[in-house]
Amino acid sequence: MINIRLDYVLLDKRMKLKELAEATGIALNNLSVLKTNKARAIRFSTLESICKALNCTPGELLEYIPDESNENNTENIHERRVKNENEIT
Repeated sequence: MINIRLDYVLLDKRMKLKELAEATGIALNNLSVLKTNKARAIRFSTLESICKALNCTPGELLEYIPDESNENNTENIHERRVKNENEIT
């Protein structure tokens, strides 16, 4: 599965989602969908705008996580995010 790490990049860049929306012209609700990993797809133009505003690469925003059980289990995503957050702090 692909994990969108927008929340971590925003934290690292000390930028709020609203500021990113203003900088990119992307609607706040669309960025929120990306931030919460509920997006099913992302346009290259959207990815490019986000990378430009955050001065980052697509590789910093996107992470590949091998599917361990062939199920798309959102609990596992949440557990990994909490684990990653604990490792950061």
